[in-house]
Amino acid sequence: MNTTNKQILEEANAAITKGDYEGFLFSCTDDTTWTFVGEQTLQGKEAVREYMAATYLEPPKFMVEQLIAEGDFVTALGKIDMKDANGEMASFAYCDVWRFRDGKMAELTAFVIEAKE
Repeated sequence: MNTTNKQILEEANAAITKGDYEGFLFSCTDDTTWTFVGEQTLQGKEAVREYMAATYLEPPKFMVEQLIAEGDFVTALGKIDMKDANGEMASFAYCDVWRFRDGKMAELTAFVIEAKE
């Protein structure tokens, strides 16, 4: 079966919403780099694992509005709801640009903005 980068990202995100963070990380390269523009950069799978453990107090809820794939890149636009450090639900708009290498997610550039009502 020839799995596309878009399908890999969809399956990885489905794992996150189930709380299967290791299942998600399976789709990442060991040297994955995540850059949250204006905030921080995570280097390597272990750093991402620690980030997920600290940030996803319970599995986040994704509402993907657009998935655009071209070459080694998949761009996801949407909204995400998750609990903040105080246990309150917070909503964010996001644009994730993923670069794939050898069928795995190697690099993320994420633009995340808290949604104000």
